[in-house]
Amino acid sequence: MAESTMFVVAQTIGSILCCKCGIPMVPNGVNMCLTCLRSEIDITEGLRMRMTILHCPDCSSYLKPPSTWIKAHLESKELLKFCIDMQKKLHDKAKVRVVGAVFVWTEPHSKRIKVKLIVQKEVLNATILEQSYVVEYVVQPHLCGNCSRVQANPDQWVAVVQLRQHVSHRRTFFYLEQLILKHAAAVLAIKIKQVDQGIDFFFAKRSYALKFVEFVGKVAPLKVRHDKQLVSHDSKSNKYNYKYTFSVEICPISREDLIFLPPKLAASLGNIGPLVICIKVIDGISLLDPFTLRHCFLNGEQYWRAPFQSLLTSRQLVEYIILDVEPFSYERSVGSSKYKLVDAQVARRSDFGKNNKIFHVRTHLGHILSAGDSALGYDLYGANSSGLELDQYRDLVLPDAILIKKSYGESSQRQLKDSYGCTSSLTEMDVNESKPSEYEEFLRDLEENPESRFNISLEESLEELFTNLDLSQKEDEEDSMKE
Repeated sequence: MAESTMFVVAQTIGSILCCKCGIPMVPNGVNMCLTCLRSEIDITEGLRMRMTILHCPDCSSYLKPPSTWIKAHLESKELLKFCIDMQKKLHDKAKVRVVGAVFVWTEPHSKRIKVKLIVQKEVLNATILEQSYVVEYVVQPHLCGNCSRVQANPDQWVAVVQLRQHVSHRRTFFYLEQLILKHAAAVLAIKIKQVDQGIDFFFAKRSYALKFVEFVGKVAPLKVRHDKQLVSHDSKSNKYNYKYTFSVEICPISREDLIFLPPKLAASLGNIGPLVICIKVIDGISLLDPFTLRHCFLNGEQYWRAPFQSLLTSRQLVEYIILDVEPFSYERSVGSSKYKLVDAQVARRSDFGKNNKIFHVRTHLGHILSAGDSALGYDLYGANSSGLELDQYRDLVLPDAILIKKSYGESSQRQLKDSYGCTSSLTEMDVNESKPSEYEEFLRDLEENPESRFNISLEESLEELFTNLDLSQKEDEEDSMKE
């Protein structure tokens, strides 16, 4: 108790007079105030206040001597680090240390970049002096090596990826386009060209093309065939230059397609089907039996070992009216979706007023269908079944119709058009009121499939890739082969 009441003398720091101006100050090693010390010693002496930097306007990169191009945007962390590194040799020579840096605002089109640097240096008698100064960088346009070669010859490419899908629609390419934009998979392409049933991507290096093919293989089942053509060679140094071609074929199966499985394949998948519906396509194909709710997954290797075509595609969907629904089984979960088997009485909308034809079908859409609803399905009653191997399946009876999805009418289509007000750069097609375009069908699929809508970005087009082409990255793999 006595110790807590003891008187403690407060320590005070004494002050002295500056040897130059005589004002009171805290003692330091040189007995001089900060103002007089700065007037006597300038730690920024020998540092450059103005520098010229080279900027490539095509790829937005800056030259770091001797030959490294660094991509950086205005007032970015990368550009600030680049500006500090340009002064690093001078800082080391002057024995100063950078403790802070910040951009000073300039007009975007002034071709000037100003950076305020705060540096410290140990001066007389271990006294540390801190001082700030502004460096002005004059931006001089200069094309980098890759951009200059591209401008000299736009068709100068080393590898081309020929992406093809032999189907009558382009919905797969619309979806793939958005995935490429979101993940910047084709940012290294020097040219993108649309051709019949596909797209060609041209790259300046073979390694860029291999990386792009690897990306596409993660989102769709592929069959890749590659070839090379000799362009030139140097017999003295034994160097050969080739042009590489990657022929990439995408699986022709799309979501909501009706598939008739071959007997051997159906047996290897546990005797599923043989009539199945494709419910998802990623790096493999997810199939669903609409009559038993059995499902299976077919990877790309399994598909290309025994390829098959779709029996009917989404362009052949027919609208049906649900007249009556009777439950058949409980609701089940297949992956992230839910299904329920029901027996339904349906009639084609086109038959109304012409005949009283009613079909009794079993469907997996019992969890969303009720009497009076409309649904889209495949009309097997009027379809040609001569190409099917029906004789290899005993006691197989084709249903009159297979319902695929619920139809929400024209009002939903108009609402969908307002929700996604964007166009595609792959196909510029006129939208007719009577027949919606392929791109509207793609948008409708996104509305009905939230998983696909989550993975894409509908704000850009492939044409905008050319404004952000990054041709300055270096790869260890050489495109020339030695023999």
